Amino acid sequence: MPDLTRGAPPPVLYLPRPSTWLTWHDYLIRPGMRVLDLACGEGRHALKAAQWGASVVALDDDDTKLETGREAASRLGVEVDFRSVDLTGEWPDLEDFEVVLLFNYLDRARMEDVQRAVATGGLLMMETYLDWQRALGWGPTSDDHLLQPGELARLVSPLEVLHGREVFEPIEGNKVRAVASIVAQKL
Repeated sequence: MPDLTRGAPPPVLYLPRPSTWLTWHDYLIRPGMRVLDLACGEGRHALKAAQWGASVVALDDDDTKLETGREAASRLGVEVDFRSVDLTGEWPDLEDFEVVLLFNYLDRARMEDVQRAVATGGLLMMETYLDWQRALGWGPTSDDHLLQPGELARLVSPLEVLHGREVFEPIEGNKVRAVASIVAQKL
């Protein structure tokens, strides 16, 4: 056990916790699987998948957040291929992935591209805000970034929905969020 009375304490690594939807479905991500995290931000989901042994590619257009993710990966001792990509523009050629993660990002026009990234037999794990979020007074407010009840299952079609929910979910402190979450499989 390290002696913390001498010198500086070990560095503290702050990372927002991954979505409960991801952690509830940790058994779906196994060592060696190819995982794509779209609109990854600082990489909280990509990093968790890498900790579980997956080979992870993470895309976002915010270079500052990607650098934070790279630093976190280094400090955690995991490998994540963080790439700067504008997801509203032309996507790079991507292989297909056994698991595609898409959290807190909604671009209805790109759902076909998202589905194309999922390998046959692979999974799409997606979660984003519902229209109900407006009533909570924080988060996205544009119709472009909010789902209507029942919409997520239609958006992922023709993938087969394995598990889904629409909930008000407590998060930090007294905060609550309204989200739709899904795990769907490409047959």
